[in-house]
Amino acid sequence: MIRNLFQPLPDAQDGECFDDLLKRPGCRVERIVSYGQASPPGFWYEQAWDEWVLLLSGSAELRLAGDAAALQLRPGDYLPIPAGVRHRVEATAADEPTVWLALHFDEPPAG
Repeated sequence: MIRNLFQPLPDAQDGECFDDLLKRPGCRVERIVSYGQASPPGFWYEQAWDEWVLLLSGSAELRLAGDAAALQLRPGDYLPIPAGVRHRVEATAADEPTVWLALHFDEPPAG
């Protein structure tokens, strides 16, 4: 069955939306839709698996722990985030949806 990453887009104005598009042992592909959201103050993601993110639309600022400045992401920009690297979303576009594609590798099984 053919599906479209952009149609339909969930309404993320009241909170980010996370959708698993594909799950296999050790690998998960996730669509994230943001609309002006950012990580809560003081909150950092720190995962035990590798992640690769691609910004498809909108814009975002992503900060990696230890970096002096946030990375400015525009459509087409991608970034590998190795396991154990703390990171946070400083901002996403407030006037349009920001759509991310995240690939999670060597993720431990749920449960």
